[in-house]
Amino acid sequence: MKITASKRITRHRRIRAKISGSPTKPRLSVFRSNKHISAQIIVDSSGTTLVSAHDNEIKISKSPRKTAKKDKSVPGTKINVAHEVGKIIAAKALAKKINSVVFDRGGYAYHGQVRALAEGAREGGLKF
Repeated sequence: MKITASKRITRHRRIRAKISGSPTKPRLSVFRSNKHISAQIIVDSSGTTLVSAHDNEIKISKSPRKTAKKDKSVPGTKINVAHEVGKIIAAKALAKKINSVVFDRGGYAYHGQVRALAEGAREGGLKF
């Protein structure tokens, strides 16, 4: 029986054979671990990362349900945090005049945190 991580790598390689980012439409790549989520906008032809965002960049409330209004932290659920990371990467991309991207889910299912990040990026102004 194969380990889940190796199955994800296999799916990721199969997806990457079909998806690539160009200078006009770069690739939005998602990485999700058990604790964190990050996203990068990459131009594959030159191998450069244009923009990146990580959940360490935002304040996360210790309480998953309530938001502290004074410090404007995000409720601590992973889906809320992923949604905010999507908004952050969209804001950074729009600042660099990147409007549309190709979404690379990295072998993960389009569900939960990955979906929340994608919706946050769309809400922030990116087009897939």
